Amino acid sequence: MVNARPSEQHQARILLASNRGPISFTVEDDGTLTPRRGGGGLVSGLSAIGDEVESVWVCAALSEGDRAATRQGKLGDPSVRMLDIDPGTFARAYNGIANSTLWFVHHLIYNTPTTPVFGASFRREWTSYEAYNTAFAEALAESAAPGATVLVQDYHLSLTPRLLRELRPDLRIGHFSHTPWAPPDYYRLLPDDIARDVLVGILGADRAGFLTRRWASAFADCCEAVLGAEVDRGSGGDRDVMTVTHEGRTTALGVHSLGADGDFLRERSHRPDVDSRLAALREAVGGRRTVVRVDRTELSKNIVRGLHAYRHLLRSRPEWLDRVVHVAFAYPSRHDLPEYREYTASVLRTAQEINDEFGTPSWQPVLLQVDDDFARSLAAYRLADVALVNPIRDGMNLVAKEVPVVSDEGCALVLSREAGAYEELGDDAVTVNPYDVIATAEALHTALTMPEAERSDRCKRLASASTALPPSAWFLSQYRALTDDQA
Repeated sequence: MVNARPSEQHQARILLASNRGPISFTVEDDGTLTPRRGGGGLVSGLSAIGDEVESVWVCAALSEGDRAATRQGKLGDPSVRMLDIDPGTFARAYNGIANSTLWFVHHLIYNTPTTPVFGASFRREWTSYEAYNTAFAEALAESAAPGATVLVQDYHLSLTPRLLRELRPDLRIGHFSHTPWAPPDYYRLLPDDIARDVLVGILGADRAGFLTRRWASAFADCCEAVLGAEVDRGSGGDRDVMTVTHEGRTTALGVHSLGADGDFLRERSHRPDVDSRLAALREAVGGRRTVVRVDRTELSKNIVRGLHAYRHLLRSRPEWLDRVVHVAFAYPSRHDLPEYREYTASVLRTAQEINDEFGTPSWQPVLLQVDDDFARSLAAYRLADVALVNPIRDGMNLVAKEVPVVSDEGCALVLSREAGAYEELGDDAVTVNPYDVIATAEALHTALTMPEAERSDRCKRLASASTALPPSAWFLSQYRALTDDQA
């Protein structure tokens, strides 16, 4: 692994670790490297801490361009440390464990009669996952000044806190989970030693953060059931909701609910490229009502059942024929995994079946797009009469928070009770069981027929709740909670 060590004077007081970093590189036809800066809550949050505090972002090289920039020393930013992990090791850790095992467990999406199968190939993948986490722990240990604060992000790096604690017990370490957390019975699908290692890995942190109290409680339940840890469930306040004590160490559990970046969304959604896409969508919709969804073709997003619900709406309530359009943007995700390729094909097939059954020369019931276009997504947000967000399980789901912020006329939100966002938005949404397509169809009808004044009032409350903790504040809340605990 190519991984230049920082000099002593560049060791950082604040460190962030995540699989994806703030910059990526593309190799052009002539061999030159073109950098592209990313955005999001981690970028804005780290910037908000201030330049007066030395910081380092440790991330993985994800592409050939990233690896070339790392090997050639062309990152161009001393605050970014990109790890050139062996591609095979990375693939086994990222695809085999993070995305095909831990993601499936926490989202409860295994087809359990046939999967998972934890055999020899899984053990090879787990060894790579350990190596991947070790690379991060070693880089963080080398880059951290004495007593520094380290914020480790997500399920890719669940072992890193414990590994880092062993190397640098002087550090203040936090871990944040962006996914749901599985309840004990489902979590124990994992081999016993792996289930234990993941929990102990996160408990290496001084503080473990989650998007909702529900996910924090599930983590605590797993620690109690699998490790026999002592859990203090606390008072349920806004910050530390509980603690877990295991093998003499106590880890605080905190809840930080990621919100939408309202200022950015409102400004970005009224730029000319969005206006032009909105005009095209209006022409395609033709003045009809709209049910809008914007998702990756991720198994947990439940796009196919959403289409089944829309089909049932048209079959059971013929008054909506030629009066509504389902605008569905389903962007490809993880197509290196066969389950995801098959799921995308199912989305395409189901949408086509609906159009074949109900479509007329002047009405296309489903407008489905599968190529990623952010400006077009924002245009759909603005146009939405109803937003459909029906995941079978989701850590948060920012789409549920973004649409009410951007909607021009105020939209109704049909929201799964299994989305993390439900904790904050459930009172003003039309709630659904994501598996019940008939009830979801009725929820769509309720949302489409909601009186304009009620819809507007609900949307205003949804937008206010959705922007309560924007990305930069969300990140700073993690950092301050971790450092305040030290005081």
